[in-house]
Amino acid sequence: MTHNPAQSTTTHHTHAARKQQKLREREEALRRIEKKRHDRALAVAARETKRETASQATILTLPVTSIVPPVPQARLHLRHRLSFVSFIIIVLGTSLFVSWYLWERAADRYTSIAGFAVHSEDMSSPVELLGGVANLSGSGAADEEVLYQFIQSQHLVEKIDKSLNLRKIWSPPATNSDPAFGYHAPGTIEDLTKYWGRMVNVYSDSSTGLIEVKVQAFAPEDARAIVQEIYAESAQLIHELSAIAREDATQHAEENLARAAQRLKKTRLTLAQFRMRNQLVSPDTPLQIQTGLLASLEAEMTETLISIDMLRQTSTPTDPRLKQAQRRRDIIAARISQEHQKLNAQQGAMHTIGFADLFGQFESLKVDLEFAEQSYTASQAAFDTAVAEGRKRSKYLAAHIPPTLAETSIYPNRPFLLGVTFASSFALWALIMLVWHSLRDRH
Repeated sequence: MTHNPAQSTTTHHTHAARKQQKLREREEALRRIEKKRHDRALAVAARETKRETASQATILTLPVTSIVPPVPQARLHLRHRLSFVSFIIIVLGTSLFVSWYLWERAADRYTSIAGFAVHSEDMSSPVELLGGVANLSGSGAADEEVLYQFIQSQHLVEKIDKSLNLRKIWSPPATNSDPAFGYHAPGTIEDLTKYWGRMVNVYSDSSTGLIEVKVQAFAPEDARAIVQEIYAESAQLIHELSAIAREDATQHAEENLARAAQRLKKTRLTLAQFRMRNQLVSPDTPLQIQTGLLASLEAEMTETLISIDMLRQTSTPTDPRLKQAQRRRDIIAARISQEHQKLNAQQGAMHTIGFADLFGQFESLKVDLEFAEQSYTASQAAFDTAVAEGRKRSKYLAAHIPPTLAETSIYPNRPFLLGVTFASSFALWALIMLVWHSLRDRH
């Protein structure tokens, strides 16, 4: 095949013309596209300008309060689901569990109540009663505080546990186990005392001195039995305290009386031994008797001498009356002489044994006896007064509310406990949600 250069050149030019034509067509298409885009942009700009103009006109014509920004459509997120699930678990789940336990497992508890107070009777004197200043009855704040502490003490818990077996009484029945409100036997005495504080409530009024005791148990008879034991032990305590107070009041006076009686007995014994040893009642008694006898004889002698002198003046020497008076004078003189001899003999005997010492010992013993008698009399009066004062004030425990026997149980208070549980769990859930959202917003 023969190659034609002219034909090749023509074909080449044809292809080049076609390429140029396509390029022109492509450029024309691009210009049309650019023009469309430009026209579209102008139209969008015109629409935006028109919209802005309309918005400005609306803003100028409408009040400010009617401008509401657009709100995006709400969607349910994962955090919303988690919050709902946590509410179901924490609030509703806890409340359902507590309600099931309260109505299905919790045992009924019965309450027995007793009220009493410490009273004292003062037997005042009639003058005080007439004057209107007597205090016939009253109570002491110290006794009230003592009883308040005694009822809550471990000592009382031990005594009542020995008599009533509190561990068995406060253990719920086997058919209705109540681990939340029942006692877990056997436990230690400290555990029992702690549970005693939950089941025994003591209320004291310091202004009136009244004490109220409220006891809970799983049977009404057991609650009343515990209250009766508390009252009996409290009454015994007040009786013992009153006896101790009376003993303290009379003990000192009784000791003084015993010492005074012993002193008086010893002094009388010493004086009796002195008299037996010296064979006399009093050292000056014999001398007084002898001196008195001599004084009477001297008086008789004086009267006789006066009678003789008178007879001599009025009668003769042979007068029988004169002779009789002289004989009487001689007899009295002889008697006086004899009595003087006896007196001298007694004084000599007294001086031989030490009359001054003997008389001094007797006087000392006599003074000791008088002092001992006076001390004994004063001690006896003080003792009688102390005994009377002790008897005037006698304390006792008076019950103004006898121990009651319950017919219905008021514990546990199921609606109240359920309400408290719901409120507490809701508050806990709300607190958790607040903390969680606060941390999330911070991040």
